[in-house]
Amino acid sequence: MKKLVLLGALALSVLSLQAFADQKPLKIGIEAAYPPFASKAPDGSIVGFDYDIGNALCEQMQVKCVWVEQEFDGLIPALKVRKIDAILSSMSITEDRKKSVDFTNKYYLTPARLVMKDGAVVSDSLDELKGKKIGVQRGSIHDRFAKEVFAPKGATVVPYSSQNEIYLDIEAGRLDGTVADATLLNDGFLKTPAGKGYAFVGPQFTDVKYFGDGVGIAVRKGDKELKDKIDTAITALRDNGKYKQIQDKYFDFDIYGPEAK
Repeated sequence: MKKLVLLGALALSVLSLQAFADQKPLKIGIEAAYPPFASKAPDGSIVGFDYDIGNALCEQMQVKCVWVEQEFDGLIPALKVRKIDAILSSMSITEDRKKSVDFTNKYYLTPARLVMKDGAVVSDSLDELKGKKIGVQRGSIHDRFAKEVFAPKGATVVPYSSQNEIYLDIEAGRLDGTVADATLLNDGFLKTPAGKGYAFVGPQFTDVKYFGDGVGIAVRKGDKELKDKIDTAITALRDNGKYKQIQDKYFDFDIYGPEAK
C-alpha cells in the first residue's frame, strides 16, 4: 500500500513538472537600474526586490520567468507590441497608465520624496524650488509630477534615462536634487558614499492623482486571465510568508503598506 501511495505521489510530481515545462514562459519586462528594486550585480545578473518577487510569483504560478530588460519609458510600448507579457518594474498604478494597460493589485506602496543638499529648506508651498534644477526619470510618475507641480514654482525639471544618471549629475553639481520613490532614494543614494551630504527635504508626496494606489504589475489591456493569476499569487506570497522573507532581505519595514479597505 505504501508503495502505491509513493508511486502515486511520484506520478503526480512528474505530471506537475511536465505541466510546468509545457507552459508558455512568462516574459517580464524590467529596468535593472533602480536599486534596491532592480539593478545589476558585478557579474551582470539582475538583483533586487522586484526581481525576487517576480521569480517567487512565477514559482507560485508554476510558470517559467523570462526577464526582458528595457528602459523604463519603453516598457509599456514593449508590452503593447507583445515583446513582453507583463511589467514588473516598480510601476505605480495611476489613472493615466490605466488608459494603456491593466494592473494587478499593488505589491508595495511608498511615498515620493525630494532629495537635496543636507540643510536645504523646502516648505509645503515648494516656493524654495524656484531656480533649482531637479532631475527625474523620464516616463516615470515623478517626471509628470515634477513638470506639473515643481515647474510652475520656477524649478527646471530635467528628465534622464535612469535614476543612476541623476545621482551622477547631482554629485557633479549639475543638478540641485531629484524626486523619486523614498525607498529608492534612501537605499540607492542616501545610504551610499555618493549620498553623503544629501538628505530628504520638504514634505512627503502622496497625491493619488500622480502616485496612484501603490505599485502594481502591468499586463495588456483585457488580459484578465493573467491579471487574476498574478493577483492570486501575490495573495499567496503574502499568506505563506514568502513575501515577508523577500521584503526582509531588502527593507527593515513593511513595504507593502496598509491593506486595502
